Amino acid sequence: MTVVWHGLWVGVAVLGAVALAFVTGAVNRDEKVNGLWLVVAAACIYVLAYRFYGRWLARRVVELNNRHITPAVRLNDGVNFHPTNRVVLFGHHFAAIAGAGPLLGPVLAAQFGFLPGFLWLVIGAVIAGAVQDFIILVASMRRNGRSLPEIAHDELGSITGTATAVAVLFIVVVALAGLGFAVVNALYHNAWGTFTIAMTIPIGVTMGFYLQRVRPGAVGEVSAIGVLLLITAVLFGRVVAQSSYAWLFEFDRPTLVWLLAGYGFLASVLPGWMLLVPRGYLSTFMKLGVVVLLGVGVIVMAPTIEMPRVTQFAAGGGPIIPGTLFPFLFITIACGAISGFHSLVSSGTTPKMIELESQAVVGYAAMLLESFVGVMALIAASVLIPGDYLAINTTLSHDTLAAMGFAPARLTELSQLVEVDVSGRPGGAVSLAVGMASIFTALPGMTGWMAYWYQFALVFEALFILTTIDTGTRVARYLVQEMIGRHIAFFRQINWWPGVWISSGVVVGAWGYLIGTGSITTIWPMFGAANQLLGMLALCVGTTVLIKMRKSPYVWVTALPMLLVATITLSSSYKMFGMFLDQASMAGAGQALALYLDAILVAVVALLGIIVLSDSVKQWYGYVILKRPFVSSEVIVTAGSSSRGRREIVVSADDEHDTGWKLKLPSGTGCC
Repeated sequence: MTVVWHGLWVGVAVLGAVALAFVTGAVNRDEKVNGLWLVVAAACIYVLAYRFYGRWLARRVVELNNRHITPAVRLNDGVNFHPTNRVVLFGHHFAAIAGAGPLLGPVLAAQFGFLPGFLWLVIGAVIAGAVQDFIILVASMRRNGRSLPEIAHDELGSITGTATAVAVLFIVVVALAGLGFAVVNALYHNAWGTFTIAMTIPIGVTMGFYLQRVRPGAVGEVSAIGVLLLITAVLFGRVVAQSSYAWLFEFDRPTLVWLLAGYGFLASVLPGWMLLVPRGYLSTFMKLGVVVLLGVGVIVMAPTIEMPRVTQFAAGGGPIIPGTLFPFLFITIACGAISGFHSLVSSGTTPKMIELESQAVVGYAAMLLESFVGVMALIAASVLIPGDYLAINTTLSHDTLAAMGFAPARLTELSQLVEVDVSGRPGGAVSLAVGMASIFTALPGMTGWMAYWYQFALVFEALFILTTIDTGTRVARYLVQEMIGRHIAFFRQINWWPGVWISSGVVVGAWGYLIGTGSITTIWPMFGAANQLLGMLALCVGTTVLIKMRKSPYVWVTALPMLLVATITLSSSYKMFGMFLDQASMAGAGQALALYLDAILVAVVALLGIIVLSDSVKQWYGYVILKRPFVSSEVIVTAGSSSRGRREIVVSADDEHDTGWKLKLPSGTGCC
């Protein structure tokens, strides 16, 4: 059997290499590539990475051990800490990290050609994104579920801790604004989509109560109920949209911003099992189902990739992204390869829900799956004729695009098929929905269903985005409580209702204001740069954690991608700073003020990154080269023994969970 398994893995590697050769043009360079090769190459690389690299990280680098009692078991309060079924855990974590980034970023980055985006999505996820998510998840799990800023403060001191806390709060607000902006654009004056998305809230609450109060542990039953109700909501949405009650769900942008803010507030203050976790689990079915169906469509129909491997806009001057391929490609694909936002989920809700340490591999696996979502989004955009793709994602005239060499060809036909005028709708969501609908409609028996698939794709995108907004708002609430709690002790109690309501209101108000006053051209670049900065900060913290675990020989697994992301972040911040200043000098008084503010924010992002990086390097030199002593905030409690592990335990005295632990082993498989 060992020989058979070795042969199987060799076969997967060979198949992946052949597919990658077609994708990169090493074979048949002058011919258009088939979308099937992109799917095969990506899938083979992901499988090999999870089986070998991910397994090596879990066994050799962090040494996951199921004898260690996790915070979800020790600190179970039924609200924030609670052991969760591993299937539900994966669904929640994937749903929380997979927002608009892996959908919209690759679509916008297709302007540079499909090949640069594909390579960064796949390679970046394997060596950087998945590593960051996994290491931070383990670090938080072994520190009572503490957040990234708290870990940075404990392990690296007040300078890095304070800089990280400020950066994280800024990044979360900008990220939630960017994601919220996308969902508002997708749902305004769209009764079908708004109704379907609205129905996922009561469906999620029903699933939560059923699993928590009626049938604890009945994951299969509640999954079937949730999927059935979700399908019903999607199908009934068209009936509502064509009825006399459609006006009840046809909102303008300002109203949708308020409704979105209200949902984010509820998801932040209600117990996780009631709305956050079941709704995320529910949306995962639709996410995974659509991704799988899209993959099947690409495999069966083998669509031709119309977008060139690399376009003329790689040198700059593109109609969607004016900057050059480096570094703007890497900040445009803000989540599919590496996302600092993920580190907030990995140190937010998920580490408080892990029942057994071995389940922490969800951090590596979920990131690979998100990267695959990004690849599918890139394919969906790239099957469009380049002229049509640019006509949808810009407001340029057809003559202007034709002068660039990208004349629209089927734009009028596509608008008729989806029953919506799709021209001049920048942001990526509409072009992605059109591309997905084109692939689905090509399947046998689907002719004439393109309008349905188009609306379904928009709902699919909105589900991705909303699930990140609710989890992100809750994580941001934790951050605000921790920051205020350094001065007002009551706020450190995450279940203290006045603190919960005030902190949630501050977070929701901040990102709601940005959505209402910003645009995709100002929010998305800042989101991309800030998101990559947070990825760099997370990898800095991960490197320190490995050093303090006495794993110095393995620090390269976080240090090398950290250097890459640092180069990207600082380069993009420098170029955006100049770009915003140039635009401000030519803009009117009102718009110039906003652009100057954007330039200041970008400068702050770069400054925070430099502070954290320099302070971290100084401390690493002391620990590794000068052999200075250090303490760790890591907490390890082993079942069946009074031993707390091989490392010294140093717990902060102000941690409310430090005393009164109940070392009780879980029964069964847990529930959410």
